[in-house]
Amino acid sequence: MTDNKIRYLVFDIESVADRQLIRDVQYPHENFTPDEAIRHYRDELITKNNSDFIPYTYQFPISIGVAKVDESFSLVELAMLSLPQMKPHEITKMFWDGWQKYRNRDPHLTLVSFNGRGFDLPLLELAAFRFGIPIPNWFAQKEKTFDQPRNRYNLKSHIDICDLMTNNGATRFNGGLNLLAHILGKPGKMDTRGSMVQDMYDEGRYEEIANYCRCDVLDTYFVFLRAMVITGNLSLENEQQLVSKSKEWLEKRIENPAYKLYLDHWGDWQNPWEQ
Repeated sequence: MTDNKIRYLVFDIESVADRQLIRDVQYPHENFTPDEAIRHYRDELITKNNSDFIPYTYQFPISIGVAKVDESFSLVELAMLSLPQMKPHEITKMFWDGWQKYRNRDPHLTLVSFNGRGFDLPLLELAAFRFGIPIPNWFAQKEKTFDQPRNRYNLKSHIDICDLMTNNGATRFNGGLNLLAHILGKPGKMDTRGSMVQDMYDEGRYEEIANYCRCDVLDTYFVFLRAMVITGNLSLENEQQLVSKSKEWLEKRIENPAYKLYLDHWGDWQNPWEQ
């Protein structure tokens, strides 16, 4: 399979907070160290929101997983851009350069995410701003509004499965990607959750973060396949064949701890039409 056949890039990112930015913006008149600032801010968020999840505007990427999927919806490769092999500015540039490279080869290339329009892509746009990385073809300001890749309703450039399932935000999707994965029998959240990434980063557990990201990408891929079924782009029979084929793909790479963990928690969707 050559790169020229890649039609979809299914991706997920992990990110962490910029302590110095939090200190400078949130507490400019306090004598906090950056570490004290982030602890104080997380405490404030828990009190206010019952969650210490830090807004993406204060974050930068540390791991991006990208599943390369061909025009028949088959999984070809799962690439990682992560610490410690790359620094955040390199991760950001590699993502946007990769998007441009595959789009040059196929102008119909489509990004696929779960809530990427609400979190991942705004964060990556801000990271490009932070690191001074031009991404003119993503903004495409000379194109008609609907043809611009970042347009909310442009499904040719980006399929956000969260938007798809909520009719572009008309409802709230409680349970998120984890719920959709479990409906299909796939692992969903296992040993790690997004709320743990900041502390894992502080402890230098970069490989674990990358493996968590890999598993989220796999969940997103299988959820994407079912999304293609309900939208009429893929038959249920073909989807099930692709799921089996992807399981074999993972089994051939079981030496990777992320894939082993995923397979250890693997479940099959119970087809009611065959019962």
